Amino acid sequence: MASTYRHLRYLSASALVLFGLMPEAQGQTDTLLQPQPDTSATNRPQLPVFTLTTDDLDGELGNQDISGILQSSRDPFTAVAGFNFGQARFRIRGYDGENTIVTINGVRVNDLETGWAVWSNWAGLNDVTRWMQVRTGISPSRLNFGSIGGTTDMNIAASALRKGVRVSYASANRAYRNRAMFTYATGMSPKGWAFAVSGSRRWAQEGYVEGTSFDAYSYFLAAEKRINNRHTISLSGFGAPIRQGRQALAVQEAYDLTGNPWYNPNWGYQDGEKRNAKMSHDHKPMVLLTHTYRPDSTATLITSAYYTFGRDGLTGMNWFDAKDPRPDYYRYLPSYHRYEDSHLYDDRVRAWENDVNTRQIDWDQLWFANRKNIYQVENANGVVGNTVTGNRSKYIVEEVRQDPRRIGLNSVWSKALDPRTQLTVGGSIHQQRTHYFKVVNDLLGGDFWVDIDQFADRDFNDTTISQNDLDTPNKLVREGDTFGFDYYMHTRYANLFGQWEKRWTKWEVYAGVDLSHTSFWREGNLRNGRFPDNSFGASEKQNFVGYGLKAGLIHKLTGRHFITANAAYIVRPPATSIAYLSPRVRDAVLAGLTSESTYGGDLSYVLKSPRLKGRATAYYARIMNQAWNRSYYHDEYLTIVNYAMTGVDQVHRGIELGLEANVTSTWQVNLVHAAGNYTYDSRPSATITRNNSEEVFASDRTIYWKGYRVGGMPQSASSLGVRYNSPKFWFAGVNANHFRHIYLDPNPDRRTQEALENLVTSDPQWEGNLKQQRLDDQLTVDLFLGKSWMIKRRYRIAANLSVSNVLDNREFRVGGFEQLRYDRMDPNRFPAKYSYLFGRNYFAMITFSF
Repeated sequence: MASTYRHLRYLSASALVLFGLMPEAQGQTDTLLQPQPDTSATNRPQLPVFTLTTDDLDGELGNQDISGILQSSRDPFTAVAGFNFGQARFRIRGYDGENTIVTINGVRVNDLETGWAVWSNWAGLNDVTRWMQVRTGISPSRLNFGSIGGTTDMNIAASALRKGVRVSYASANRAYRNRAMFTYATGMSPKGWAFAVSGSRRWAQEGYVEGTSFDAYSYFLAAEKRINNRHTISLSGFGAPIRQGRQALAVQEAYDLTGNPWYNPNWGYQDGEKRNAKMSHDHKPMVLLTHTYRPDSTATLITSAYYTFGRDGLTGMNWFDAKDPRPDYYRYLPSYHRYEDSHLYDDRVRAWENDVNTRQIDWDQLWFANRKNIYQVENANGVVGNTVTGNRSKYIVEEVRQDPRRIGLNSVWSKALDPRTQLTVGGSIHQQRTHYFKVVNDLLGGDFWVDIDQFADRDFNDTTISQNDLDTPNKLVREGDTFGFDYYMHTRYANLFGQWEKRWTKWEVYAGVDLSHTSFWREGNLRNGRFPDNSFGASEKQNFVGYGLKAGLIHKLTGRHFITANAAYIVRPPATSIAYLSPRVRDAVLAGLTSESTYGGDLSYVLKSPRLKGRATAYYARIMNQAWNRSYYHDEYLTIVNYAMTGVDQVHRGIELGLEANVTSTWQVNLVHAAGNYTYDSRPSATITRNNSEEVFASDRTIYWKGYRVGGMPQSASSLGVRYNSPKFWFAGVNANHFRHIYLDPNPDRRTQEALENLVTSDPQWEGNLKQQRLDDQLTVDLFLGKSWMIKRRYRIAANLSVSNVLDNREFRVGGFEQLRYDRMDPNRFPAKYSYLFGRNYFAMITFSF
């Protein structure tokens, strides 16, 4: 134990010196503009919550010559960080989803356009995806090259599922209230067949947040045939249709007026029933066909073909020549009148506190406005002399769609060249086409909607320019019709990778290489009036070559004490999703678009003994030349602008400590600590363009972002847990979690010389524009318990209960964002929007299996 403590203390101290970290280290912002961020600050979150792997290597290791760490094992840090910290949107090492590779049966399932894996595509299939392998950070993998953030691998072949029947019901007060699940797997029969089926339903008329309904199903079917000792074929298919009412973030004033930290402006009453304007409807099934070939005991070739398709839709409000229908629009808040009319201010406060139609969407009023708006459209649908008269909708509900279709092939060959050397070679090709368009979901009592752009109609005195579809001017659209924009985004990706592993009694080493090619282009289906020459048809292809190098080693001090080191350098293309200035209306790409590059490494001490397991890691990564692209209403230019930046660099550094101690045969203690420092580390160049024309408002504008913290997640977190495992098959435990360094992501335009023009450092606007907000540190406590019973040594019943945020902490702001819209002379005019952690909530489940 003493030697273990010395190892941990030495590595922790070395990491703090090497990486420049102190437990309460503060970000240093760009000194040229002398911004003064709140020295009480914090940061932001975003990754899917994935947990651990299958089995522990808990046996007596002694001094055995084994390759224990090149294989996944249950890691104390990952287990806690992936679950306990997930509620606060903690991201391991601060990485976004594009830095973590997710595979199913060896197939990379990250979206080709965004780089993110969409976990909701298989949500509800917990029994199928339960036994995943998680590798944090740079590591060897015999399935793919990996990434800077690590890999998560799932095997859903029929024979991989635990044999038997499993039925469960769960009750909760979170996003959904009820969940029912059924799974049956045959295992591999003597005749070489295996089958599996699983399905679930999750539902709630209203979730934890008011106005958020939830209705989701999931299904899984798999069959596998072992043809002989060399060949096996498996076929798997799954899907998870989800329909969910969304929550929107709000400013603090709205939370205070309603007395509700989970106030949701997205809903209102229509005919006495709650209706949410933001309804998502997703269903993207996937089918995989996998062939496994084992020519001998030393080699394996796994080849998978897959196809995925479906829909991804989100409804929302749209309006023309009418007031903004959103109840929390800044002009409707009492603060807008604070300094102008004290009586009106008081009236607005009372209305917000007492009138539901003030603080929520007034659907009945929108319906009324549409039913009395008689309008005559001449030359409707581009037909001269075609005059249509009817109720033109001022307000509608539209559905924005992103319907993907992707197909690909993945093949990996791995061979033991000798008992101590392994060689893995693999490659894949993928092609994705996503259809972007929107349809009219509900005319709200009107007869039609006219397909013209309201900003172009206001900015240009030309009815041709305002047409969204030049080939069908004055187009009338009704429910189910496509309007506004309609285009495809094509992405092709191919790669080859190789990995070599070698082990000796005291050492293990590996090295890997990856080479890839990516091309993407836009294909427009409408000729837009603002951009008639570059909105229709296929655009020029953008081509990028990527590559990666990685290497690592393990030094086995003993069979229980290990030192590991990993390093990687990766060059990858920019994400298709942010490469175009305004893809809804034209095919222009960002100026200065180039490949991103990343390098990083980590150093760890790992302990694996029967009573104590732990890991201490110091890590560093730098992500360079990223692109950033947003559209929003700019108050000085009085129009929608495209705000694009290139040359965005980030540095992620920190330490991870995880310990799991079996104090006795029944008592277990877990201690986890993550101390991160994630900052922007460059001065990006910004280009600001008008969304409705080729006009460039600004180019090569310097953004003084260096030193600001990356926002939206806790950058530091700690957890202390105690668990009791009774010999009578029940357990109970408690975890205390502390979160620190949660910051709001900074608005780039507020950190420019232009934003500070005519100001001096003593002006309150100076600090208001430059200061980065840090949210309060917070504490949560979670409880869990469970018991199982065996009946006739065959049937098992298990009951589990977990209660999160037991202390009902309602002050925990887990994140949010600075609004891009701002007034440089009045930085508080458009305050930040926040997201709060749920109060006390529970999840209870009973399971029957045999």
